[in-house]
Amino acid sequence: MSIKDKLNIVFMGTPEFAVPSLELLQKEFGVRAIVTVPDKPQGRGMKTHPSPIKQKAMELDIPVLQPEKLKNEDFLAELKNIEPDIIVVIAFKILPKEIFDIPKIAIFNIHPSLLPKYRGAAPINWTIINGEKETGLTSFLIQEKIDTGDILFQNKYDIPNGFTAGDLYDFLMPEAAKMTIETCRLLLSGNYTPMKQDDSLATPAPKIFAENCKIDWNETAKKIMNFINGVSPVPGAWTIWNNKRLKILRVKYYPETINNPSSYIIYNNKFIIACGNDSLSLLEIQPEGKKAMKVTDFLRGYRGDNKGIF
Repeated sequence: MSIKDKLNIVFMGTPEFAVPSLELLQKEFGVRAIVTVPDKPQGRGMKTHPSPIKQKAMELDIPVLQPEKLKNEDFLAELKNIEPDIIVVIAFKILPKEIFDIPKIAIFNIHPSLLPKYRGAAPINWTIINGEKETGLTSFLIQEKIDTGDILFQNKYDIPNGFTAGDLYDFLMPEAAKMTIETCRLLLSGNYTPMKQDDSLATPAPKIFAENCKIDWNETAKKIMNFINGVSPVPGAWTIWNNKRLKILRVKYYPETINNPSSYIIYNNKFIIACGNDSLSLLEIQPEGKKAMKVTDFLRGYRGDNKGIF
């Protein structure tokens, strides 16, 4: 009898970030069921769409549970009937304590930060916004207070210069899958000692909303660059230009002060904006109502003023 035949694993997740972990988990150990959010209406037609995890589960022929509420008695009974040995949680909802005691071995989460730093919904974003030079992944045992459980594994990674939140998200996805397998093997071995988190070192990483992403050009170029990179591509930093919202998705440091903060100049196929000190050269933007594009492509069709103020 193979380990797949003996082991019951339940996977809980929602977005694309969790998909590689589900795929590798299914390949290595098998997954008895996945738990994800109910299908939601999306797009202009508001057609109902399944989460990325449900789409992958259907492709892999894994049973799917989609409770409206995680405390629902029928759902909890169904989960208990599976008799999971391990529950793996990646990018999912806050769980009620009724779920914690269901697995025979453990319930654990993979979090994209070096806990206790960046506890919360947007650790990748805040890591970039705050100009961190390194980040990591942490697997930990889930307990009632979010992101505070004892640590099982922790891996560190350097952050390349110019990385956006989207770049870091893409880099950490496959690494999270590897850590998922490592953590399951560790739990199955029974030979581990979880490490408690030092709460005094904790930092928050709350969800970021589009209305809070307007750029303040009076800040330093470095701080603005980190902010732009940290919320790119979603929700995206923005400014108002020609009475329309302009998302700025990627920039490069430009070590000259061209004028007063928030003034801009377009020359030599460059779009330069002055900040509180020094300047930034725009690399990728998204004009209101249009798709994201390189600035060089935008400027080919631009016929407006070559200098002005935001």
